Amino acid sequence: MKTTIEHKGKSIKIDLSKPLDISIPLQASEENPLAWYQNKPVIEPVKMGDWTGKVSEGASVNFNNVFFNPHAHGTHTECFGHISEEFHSVNEALKIFFFLAEVISVKPEKVGEDEIISEESISKSLNGKTPEAIVIRTLPNNSEKKSKHWSDTNWPFLHEKAALFLRKIGVKHLLIDLPSVDKERDEGKLLAHKAFWNCPENPRKDCTISELIYVNDSIKDGGYLLNLQIASFHNDASPSKPVLYKIL
Repeated sequence: MKTTIEHKGKSIKIDLSKPLDISIPLQASEENPLAWYQNKPVIEPVKMGDWTGKVSEGASVNFNNVFFNPHAHGTHTECFGHISEEFHSVNEALKIFFFLAEVISVKPEKVGEDEIISEESISKSLNGKTPEAIVIRTLPNNSEKKSKHWSDTNWPFLHEKAALFLRKIGVKHLLIDLPSVDKERDEGKLLAHKAFWNCPENPRKDCTISELIYVNDSIKDGGYLLNLQIASFHNDASPSKPVLYKIL
């Protein structure tokens, strides 16, 4: 199922039958990734009196409640409302869902007790390219990321200058395979978030950050068409399903 898309004066060919899903599905299990000191998600049948919403227990349908936190329990996309005093919804910030994206792999640099993704490493990997979206795969990369419990691990993070660089070259959608672009314990400074969104001076209201993705090693560095889909949540963040399509 191949198609051709006209984008900024260029023709882009993709195969819609070969999507590359870089989201992590949410599940009520210890195998679900966890961050921000939260317990695993809960998915359980509704109970009303002696009725349980489960076919195996006599109901005509399976009827579950789902309890989770989008920031802590899997792939999610957030808008600048994540760090603003006033309410802003990601559902209002993201109105277009296809973007040209560049997948890059970077190895964080050890600085004291921290591991930092630097402006230099991002710039070198992009090699002069200025995509609408960037997908950052951190190295080493392994499937444990899909079920890792990240709390109290001091994960690698994006340096403020790297986030500022991405803003300056026009990247509007930043995707990364970590729980946050910022340091786990940073005293609430959120330097990378603020630099990327240009907050609070002049926030980029149509730009997003997606975290806790997983980019399999079979997906090579390079250019792709990104379909960034979110659930219609009226919230600062929503669970999301970013999907890449290789440009033919």
